[in-house]
Amino acid sequence: MSLPQINLSPPFNITRTSHVCLEVCDLAASRLFYEQVIGLVVTAEEDNVLYLRGVEEACHHSLVLRQVSGETRCTRIGMRVLTEEDLDKAHAYFSKQGCEVQWVDVAHQGRTLDMIDTSGIPLQLCARMPVEPRQITSFHNHRGGVALRLDHYQILVPDLRKALNAYMDLGFWLTEYVGPDDENVRAVFLQRKGNPHDIVFFNGDGPRLHHFAFMTTETQNLLRACDVAGELGFGRGVERGPGRHGPGHALFVYFRDPDGHRVELFNTHYQVLDLENEPVRWDPNDPAVAFPWGMPARKRWFEEATLFRDGAVKETPNRPNPMTLERYLEE
Repeated sequence: MSLPQINLSPPFNITRTSHVCLEVCDLAASRLFYEQVIGLVVTAEEDNVLYLRGVEEACHHSLVLRQVSGETRCTRIGMRVLTEEDLDKAHAYFSKQGCEVQWVDVAHQGRTLDMIDTSGIPLQLCARMPVEPRQITSFHNHRGGVALRLDHYQILVPDLRKALNAYMDLGFWLTEYVGPDDENVRAVFLQRKGNPHDIVFFNGDGPRLHHFAFMTTETQNLLRACDVAGELGFGRGVERGPGRHGPGHALFVYFRDPDGHRVELFNTHYQVLDLENEPVRWDPNDPAVAFPWGMPARKRWFEEATLFRDGAVKETPNRPNPMTLERYLEE
């Protein structure tokens, strides 16, 4: 099966990963973690909801935390579209696809569209947010990992080809993929904003949110975040890293927040802006290339992920041996 081609005339214009909405049990503990360890800026706290953004971000929020009782899940992942007209086009497109689509009122966002995509992922689209002062040069306010901006999501899906085709139809570019050949693809990296990825799909029982990632600048920020995590009692939540990715090449650390949601800090990207840039295939049978160095991940890194609120999880047919994938990432 050949890989899908880039759609240069998508039905509407998605520009980037925008925001993620999570449920938490203890808003104070979550605030401490995301403000002091990850290094986000608190924009507002109201009605048991906390809004945060990276120090580089001018829009009101990229992370929304809502306190609930009981099990905590992810309610939505957000994408930005360029114009209000794109929202209307998105409504028509997803409606035609037979997806559940509705207009919703969301605090601190312009007109907002919620839908469940064809893979069962709850998406939220908006074109505008209130603008806040960037904190990138307010160095005295920088904390922990000094998270700059929300960069991407990684999501486990049972039908990888279905998700790949659907998002390529929406104008996403395939930049990298994991597989021994083009017939047996295990993961795909898709982008809209000109770097390697806005959304990553891995084969797995799902849909489930594996992690969301914030970018930082200095390598030292990754170590500082780990030190602050240890000092504040979050040390056991340092789940994986520091290490270096093969795909993307970034240095990284993965954390689990107080509710078990997984968040990544990483420090670099390269540009993917030109049509002659072909997708890069990473061979899972070549671990020395795919995962250059770092301590092995725990088994839970491959198997555990955050459930979506009201989402039904489907098992992956013909799921690859997880130890094969683990070797690709670890050894």
